[in-house]
Amino acid sequence: MDVHHALPLLAGLSPVQFMRRHWQKKPLLVRGAIAGFKPLLSRAELFRLAASEAVESRLIVKNANREGDAWRMKSGPFALRGLPPISKPGWTLLVQGVDGHHADVHQLLQQFRFVPDARLDDVMISFATPDGGVGPHFDSYDVFLFQASGRRRWKISQQKDLTLQAGVPLKILQTFEPEQEFVLEAGDMLYLPPRYAHDGVAEACLDSLGKAQDCMTYSIGFKAPVQSELTAELLHKLAEFVEDKDQDQDADVSSGSPKKMYRDPGQAATPHPAELPAALITFASDAVRHALQDPLALACALGEVMTAPKAQVWFEQAGADWDGSASGLSLMLDAKTRMMYDADHVFINGESYRAKGRDARLMHLLADQRALPASVWAKASSGALALLGDWYAEGWLHLGVESSCDNQPSKH
Repeated sequence: MDVHHALPLLAGLSPVQFMRRHWQKKPLLVRGAIAGFKPLLSRAELFRLAASEAVESRLIVKNANREGDAWRMKSGPFALRGLPPISKPGWTLLVQGVDGHHADVHQLLQQFRFVPDARLDDVMISFATPDGGVGPHFDSYDVFLFQASGRRRWKISQQKDLTLQAGVPLKILQTFEPEQEFVLEAGDMLYLPPRYAHDGVAEACLDSLGKAQDCMTYSIGFKAPVQSELTAELLHKLAEFVEDKDQDQDADVSSGSPKKMYRDPGQAATPHPAELPAALITFASDAVRHALQDPLALACALGEVMTAPKAQVWFEQAGADWDGSASGLSLMLDAKTRMMYDADHVFINGESYRAKGRDARLMHLLADQRALPASVWAKASSGALALLGDWYAEGWLHLGVESSCDNQPSKH
């Protein structure tokens, strides 16, 4: 992607200009972000996804006539008969991670890769009947709200009071004071920075033939790691690295380096048995410093954490092995695969590999472009080809004929 090229998707701004002027700073309304856009999947296809145990989905029903119980939320999967009738107003179906299950939605997500993949999360699709919504709320992350079909009215506010209502199953603001209001039609898009209060309500909409249009909004969301949670995940990973080293030492009895255990030959008798010994506190501090002693360890742990698949993500393993000899076919990452890299490693679906030289450049290209033509991957070393073969067997990548229009493989 040429990040200096002006895009209709960003109201004529280049990605460089958008990131400098709007990203995490102020909203951007884009009329006709994608001209002539048609929904990438039908209502029936979306409902089928919501019926799958491999897909995260939620049903939200608003009942303005019921005091004290105006909002109800239920988690999927949902059989078709488990959803309210289309004629009933005020309900919303949210289907998460649709880009991992639908090639065209995955391709839509690629248009937002001017933001690092480490921050890019997924595409959630919201289907709503008239008056449906999830109430005034705020997100802790950036979001692009793309109207795929129908019409939705958005009210937004930069208010500082983000107190939430108590006793409701959703994170709904206790007080919402809208400052701006927009009606988004098919093809329009609204970008909102984190913690920007907003409320979107579906409106009835007819096409030129008088047929009711489904209100479908595609939300392109981003990851925003919480520091305390990221710390816990990284320390867990670092502990695994240390444990692996200890196991290697145990296996090599000739190394003369057994696991370092706490010893206190100088411990005196204590009249305060419940007090933590100062030496044990020092031992624990040294253990944490030891885990960080390897200068590459933290980066390696971070890459594994950031590429780890979500709990509900699974891959369909290949029916046959691949020996690296499929001439003329492109390599394509599976839509659910997360692949990143740093100067020393390649990360894919929660695993890390050291990579240098030509093979590293090839892997970087695969991660950036999510595809490699045969003329490129054929130059990989035998070791790299064996690794690609392992990923193929796991279903993390596929062989296929690359299409110039959608960058999706015809799988083999």
